[in-house]
Amino acid sequence: MIRIEGVTKSFGDKKVIEGIDASFDSGKCSLIIGASGSGKTVLMKIMVGLMQPTTGNIFYGGRTDLTNLDKKHLKAIRQEVGMLFQGGALFDSLTVEENIIFPLNMFTGKSRKEKLMRVDECLERVNLKNANKLYPNELSGGMKKRVGIARAIVMNPKYLFCDEPNSGLDPLTAIVIDGLIHEITVEYHITTIINTHDMNSVMEIGDHILFLHRGIKEWEGTNKEVMNTNNKLLNDFIFASKFLKAVKSAYQQNSNT
Repeated sequence: MIRIEGVTKSFGDKKVIEGIDASFDSGKCSLIIGASGSGKTVLMKIMVGLMQPTTGNIFYGGRTDLTNLDKKHLKAIRQEVGMLFQGGALFDSLTVEENIIFPLNMFTGKSRKEKLMRVDECLERVNLKNANKLYPNELSGGMKKRVGIARAIVMNPKYLFCDEPNSGLDPLTAIVIDGLIHEITVEYHITTIINTHDMNSVMEIGDHILFLHRGIKEWEGTNKEVMNTNNKLLNDFIFASKFLKAVKSAYQQNSNT
């Protein structure tokens, strides 16, 4: 679990995050949503420890406040964190196997055999068995994302951060990636936090949703509660199209019958 208390971030006179409190539970997919410039990326960077909040605290489980850790102890926690980047962030000159083994080489003293066994386990988990020797330019967009997931989980993380995991993917592939992230989250009881603009992700895997508006926590709930909320800002953001408004209206009518 990750808990944040009173998190604020300012750049000079500009306040981009203001007094946010939230808890992100293990075994659940927590989605942070909001318009561009709402503070989603800044909040994620703060939770990962890449950026210090102006005020506030970030607690990983029952540990000491992340914002007060020295480099040694911060590094220890980061070894328990997996990251799935928006563009995949694969090294083009390395094979799939070499990309996934990279964190193991950096942070563990395992033997070469042990590392390769772990790479094979992760590739099988993301349905890319025997893709070890392929290069990124030989992969489709969806395959690259799955390699990114394999690399993110290779260290058996307790915490997984995903930045726009469906960016650039077609709708069907995006559904596959969502399903895979949710399965891994539940299976390994990971605390998973996802920044996304994908409303299908919100409705499909949104165990916990945090909606930011101009740096403020405007709404918090589950994907089921989204369908019944009267929050105008949230409704305007999620159900912007006539089609989605019709979907919500039909859902509410069915719920009342």
